[in-house]
Parts: sequence; C-alpha cells; structure tokens
Amino acid sequence: MRQSADERRAGLCHSVRMRREILCLFGAFAAFLALGGAARAQLQGGADWDQTSREYRGGQGAGSSGAAGPSVPAAARNATVESLNKILSTSQLSPVDRSLYLSIRAFVFSRLGREADSQKDVAEMAKVNPNGWPVELSLMMPGLAGGGDRGAALRALGYGLQKKPNDPWLLIGQAQVQMQIADFPRALGTLDSALASARTPGERRNAAYFRGHANLALGNFQQAADDFDASIAGQTTLKGRIWGTLWRYAAQVRSKQNAQGALAKDIGNENLYEWPGPIGKFLLGRLPAGELEVAAESDDAAKKTNGKCMAAYFIGMDAVRRGDKQRAREQLQLAQARCPTVSEYNWAASNELKRL
Repeated sequence: MRQSADERRAGLCHSVRMRREILCLFGAFAAFLALGGAARAQLQGGADWDQTSREYRGGQGAGSSGAAGPSVPAAARNATVESLNKILSTSQLSPVDRSLYLSIRAFVFSRLGREADSQKDVAEMAKVNPNGWPVELSLMMPGLAGGGDRGAALRALGYGLQKKPNDPWLLIGQAQVQMQIADFPRALGTLDSALASARTPGERRNAAYFRGHANLALGNFQQAADDFDASIAGQTTLKGRIWGTLWRYAAQVRSKQNAQGALAKDIGNENLYEWPGPIGKFLLGRLPAGELEVAAESDDAAKKTNGKCMAAYFIGMDAVRRGDKQRAREQLQLAQARCPTVSEYNWAASNELKRL
C-alpha cells in the first residue's frame, strides 16, 4: 500500500522532531558531561567527591549547588522515553554517560507511572557504574525535581535506597528534594542519617553543608553555623572554603555572633577579586553594595551561577546584621524572585522573610 503525501510528510516531520530532540539532549549534556579525566575517574571510582562536585556544579565548593541549585539542563526535564531510548541504544556511551541518561529515563518513567521500568533503570545504573551511580542519582534528581515533579524524583531516589540502603549520597539527594517542598524537619532527619553513614571526608562535608541549610531553615542557627564549619573541614584553598564560610556568616548573623569578625579572620587576607570573592569583600565592608551588584551582572563566573541571586541574598543578610529591616526585606524578596526553588538561596531567603 502506498503512503499518501500527508502521511509521508507527517512521518518525516516526526523523524525530524525526534532527531532535533535527541541532538538537543546531547548538546545540553555536552558541557554537563565534559569532565576532566581525573574527575571522571573519581566519579567512576566513587572516591572523595569534592572535586567531582565542583566539576558538575560549576566550579563551586563541597556541597554547594550555587544560586541555581542542582544544575540540570532543561532538555533533560523535557526528555521523552523515545528520545532517551535512542540515546541509550548508542554503544559508544561511557559508563558515566550511560548511567546519567538512565537516571533521566528512570525519572521520566516514574512521571509516567511506569514504576517497574523506573526501578529497572536504577538497577541498571548500579550495573554499568557500580561505584559512581549513587553520586549521579543524587546529582540528577534534585535538578529534575525542579521541573515540578518532586514525587517522581523522590521515588527514583527511593529505588536507589532500596538497592543501597543508607547510602549518604542518595540521602543527600533525597534531603534536597525534601527541602524544595519545605519539609525541613524531614530533611534534617534524612541528613542526620547521611552523616551517620558517611565514610569519606567528601561525604561528610557535603552532608554537613546541606544539614546546615536544614538547620538554618528551622532556626537552629548555632547548629547551622557548626554544620557550615564542618562543610569546609580540611579545605585549604579559598575555592574550597568560601561557600561554607559565606553561609556560616548568614547563620552567625542570626545567632547574634560576630559574623563579620569571623569572616575577616577566615578570608580577610585572601584575594577576593574572583567570584564569589566580591560577596566576601562586601560583607567585610570593603565594597559598596552597588559595586557588588555590578560584579554580579558583569563577571563571567557570576553570570554562569546566577550571581544576582546570591548578591541579593547576602545584601539582605548584611541588612539583617545592621538591623535595617526594610532594606533586608527588599533584598530578600529580590533574592526570592531571582533564585529558583531548587536553590538553597531561595529556601534561605523565603525563611528569613518570615522572621522579619
């Protein structure tokens, strides 16, 4: 039987759309998957994840997911089973790449109610990347959840925990999704479990970082400061220390400690020209707010990590420290608007606004 012109055109259009979707997915993940050899080896080997975390999360320190939260390309959230099947049929995929695409398909299957298939993909991840798959699932699910389906992300992480109970990375990912839906008490318990099961310095630092956010949200300010301190334990470079140090400042502002003095002691003698250094300079009183805002808009590293979101939050916390409630409210509302709901800056700004 001959196809009509309309049928052939429809089939061709479908084929073109499919190729475009697959190319879009590959393109979106090209940078995401472009790890250096050492970092890729760490991920496959399941070693201390601090360096790998920075590679995946835009060069940031242990635990920090930056202003934009877990960074997952939009193409991943919009992927279809058909396009993912095409990609996964490619024999050239490395174990890391295959495992990442399996994690996306596990999420998509769960969204579609195909839980058995979702569970199979998580199990397949464990086969193709036996040591690194919990880190990958922990990285991907919070970002995918930002598309609106937190339930699917939690279910996929749950399948991972069935496969590897009490794994600290899977618990860290679970807690991030719980904080996205403002279930901070549950997230705190999850992160207590993650720290209890942590075995490496990287696991402990990352679990402590996110537990700091759960404690900050719940008003446990001293515990939050202690957690942020623990998130930089053993870190000797400014890049490794600055995120935990800045967040410790926010916790110490609320616990009525000398937050500015502690910040000066830790980073006061450092070169703070590279982003997010200007945030530190501002908090130390060495840079006007206007110049920080200019840096947040013009610095390349700031633009890649939604620096305007970060700047608004810390300008707001400086106002809290000085007792300027009106300025604090304005800046924290701005941070809330600029920072996506997957971001710890959004969580912190939203909870701080309730206290003003």
